[in-house]
Amino acid sequence: MSRVSCPLLSSRITTADSASALIRPGDNVGFSGFTGAGYPKAVPEALALRMEAAHERGDDFAINLWTGASTAPDADGRLARAHGISSRLPYNSDPTLRRLINAGEVAYLDEHLSHSAQRMWFGFYGQLDVAVVEVTAALPDGLLIPSTSVGNNKTWLDQADRVILEVNSWQPRELEGFHDIYYGTALPPHRRPIQLTEPMERIGEPYLRVDPAKVVAVVETHHPDRNSAFSAPDTTSEAIADHVLDFVRHEVAAGRMPPGLLPLQSGVGNVANAVLAGLDGSEFTGLTAFTEVIQDAMLDLLDSGTLAAASATSFGLSDRGARHFMDNIDAYKGKIVLRSEEISNHPELVRRLGVIAMNGMIEADVYGNVNSTHVMGSAVMNGIGGSGDFTRNSFLNFFLSPSTAKNGTISTIVPMVSHVDHTEHDVQVIVTEHGLADLRGLSPTARSAVVIDRCADPRFRDRLHDYCARAWSARPDQRHTPHLLGEALSWHQRYLDTGSM
Repeated sequence: MSRVSCPLLSSRITTADSASALIRPGDNVGFSGFTGAGYPKAVPEALALRMEAAHERGDDFAINLWTGASTAPDADGRLARAHGISSRLPYNSDPTLRRLINAGEVAYLDEHLSHSAQRMWFGFYGQLDVAVVEVTAALPDGLLIPSTSVGNNKTWLDQADRVILEVNSWQPRELEGFHDIYYGTALPPHRRPIQLTEPMERIGEPYLRVDPAKVVAVVETHHPDRNSAFSAPDTTSEAIADHVLDFVRHEVAAGRMPPGLLPLQSGVGNVANAVLAGLDGSEFTGLTAFTEVIQDAMLDLLDSGTLAAASATSFGLSDRGARHFMDNIDAYKGKIVLRSEEISNHPELVRRLGVIAMNGMIEADVYGNVNSTHVMGSAVMNGIGGSGDFTRNSFLNFFLSPSTAKNGTISTIVPMVSHVDHTEHDVQVIVTEHGLADLRGLSPTARSAVVIDRCADPRFRDRLHDYCARAWSARPDQRHTPHLLGEALSWHQRYLDTGSM
């Protein structure tokens, strides 16, 4: 049975090929999708084939692509393989698209996720020509049941000149009621406080709205999300999790945090997933999450009662996690709410709720600056995502990473990061498998000793201490954050196994 029960929208049902023909070269196009959930499945492939045919004729065909966050190989990746993306925002994790970005073929706007919708409203990106948005169903009155992510869908549907809907029957019909879409946004100087004071408070409605007159095509699909497998926690990630858990216990004992903790935010990835898993079986129960993504570990925490409820903008599950959610979906209703990323990542709400933020990093330096996006200062990996939204506005923030990379040949604790995403002014706690550096209330030079002694791999500690001592000696009148700039930057090109460090 069709999931499109609105008569007007039903009259717009067509094929993906016909829908893709409504997207023109040079269009600004907004896709749904966030961490591989809820992205369009059929239109990107049809569009990529049109792009490749145009290129064979000698014609240019590329679009400017805006999303909620990463999509999947059959969306971002497929258009990248067709060389059909001119620019991309705000976050990407596809390896093919990453190569084109780093080669200079695609202009990449690595925006904070909380900024992307509002900057669209402000007119900073230009007009959105087409929105291609996946939904679970279109109801008789034209309201849309969102799918497994919300991201920027509300803004894309509102702002686009033309709308293409993908109605995906793979998504469970029982998703109705999981969403809270806030429509109280206004532009300056007419903005008002967002009246959300608890993580699970509802301030919107469970449906997306769209002007039916703008819907130029509806494509019915039945395709799964891109579900990414998580590695089983290893000794490194388990050690990191243990350090975080011990620190949180200390904060509770010191009276700086309630016994039920504060709302949790966790970035995407194996280490963050392992840290969440470490909470299970601990003395902490009835916790809440105010985060971006529901990962497998959060479902496990909800099952055990360690986590009472979670607010996010998307799922980011493995195949196992997706099957488990679908098999038990009724049990999660009322425990999970999905919001637009302009709400899930909103700085005002993060600060008001007192979120505990936990995010990964590529490297940190001895003074507490963190690089979460670039390798060797020039090559972007994925993007800043929502880590900045949560870090600067959190009650307490952690940055997590193994102490080395490349089989132990590269230290992730360095004299100076090759690219700064989170400054020393924002970073509070750095954690590796070796220990935890609490940087609160410490001057930069005091931080350096703590970061080296507690977080760096023992094989690199003497070299890092030696660097700091020589920088201090060489800068008698510049000792607030002393650096030997040439040496600090060259550190990133040295490898332990060369004997040159």
